[in-house]
Amino acid sequence: MSNRLFQGVVHQMKDAIDRTIGVVDETSAIIACSDLGRIGESCEAVVADSFLTTEAFVRDGYTYKTFGSRPRSEYIVFVEGADDEAAKFAALLSVSLASIKQYYDEKYDRGNFVKNVILDNILPGDIYLKARELRFNNDVNRVVLLIRIAARTDISAFDIIQNLFPDKNKDFVININETDIALVKEIRAGIDSQDLEKLARSIVDTLGGEFYTQATVGIGTVVEGIKDLARSFKEAQVALEVGKVFDTEKTIVSYDNLGIARLIYQLPTTLCEMFLREVFKKGSIDSLDQETLFTIQRFFENNLNVSETSRKLFVHRNTLVYRLEKIKRLTGLDLREFDDAIVFKVALMVKRYLIANPIKY
Repeated sequence: MSNRLFQGVVHQMKDAIDRTIGVVDETSAIIACSDLGRIGESCEAVVADSFLTTEAFVRDGYTYKTFGSRPRSEYIVFVEGADDEAAKFAALLSVSLASIKQYYDEKYDRGNFVKNVILDNILPGDIYLKARELRFNNDVNRVVLLIRIAARTDISAFDIIQNLFPDKNKDFVININETDIALVKEIRAGIDSQDLEKLARSIVDTLGGEFYTQATVGIGTVVEGIKDLARSFKEAQVALEVGKVFDTEKTIVSYDNLGIARLIYQLPTTLCEMFLREVFKKGSIDSLDQETLFTIQRFFENNLNVSETSRKLFVHRNTLVYRLEKIKRLTGLDLREFDDAIVFKVALMVKRYLIANPIKY
């Protein structure tokens, strides 16, 4: 559609400018030109690597200027001539074509429509009207995966992910900010959560293994209908934030698997502080040293089994019992008792939450 849009503008301007003018796309092919015979011609030798610059440049008697709405330029406009007037024409054309494309994208582009939906930038009553206008398929299941770039390289993660999901009629890759990229993926009905995690794993492995770009992925719940995509997006955000607090080693975090961590994340900090004071009336959790906390963690991982925990810690069973008795004296909680163990486990998570003090959406 952009080709016809640009060709229409070029056709209207060719008489006023009275020079050969045109537009080159990311494949280095001429997609619009006042000289119709040049449409489809390759300019790779002329504009190779030129999409990275924002300054006008001259090659072989033509002046070129990049433009586009993405972080990296998508198109290059060219004007016959290497004089100051050609540079002015190129600058004016790049501004005009960029503005026209932005208006077209906002009105007709499905990707921009999906972005407005997940960011709540469109009124609920207008969603279905706009979807019908764009002939957007509403009767399919979709899920939002939020990819957060932790360690960036010079390679564009956005372009990599877009290449992984090239079907722009079904899957939408959306830039949210400098670190977050949303993937709105169309999926089959009844898909298993493990399949979604495998999909997320493939993204993380591709970014890390081939392009040395570290990333984490939050997975929202599967929704049916365009209107609920905003909810899936917010869930993916929450998954990343909760994972950052409670599962720091995980690179894939699913909203469905957050468990009690999701409940704690939603509690006011004042209530959490009150809970800790009530639980540790006898002694503060801060009185426990790192070795004791490590022992507690291993005890929980081994389902409160004293023998198994002592074996994994390479200590005598009596040594572990002594440590558990010490914890009981300091806190008043006996971790060998199921109820006390649950309270202590929740208290540790609440403490970690208060220390992290995550940003809420």
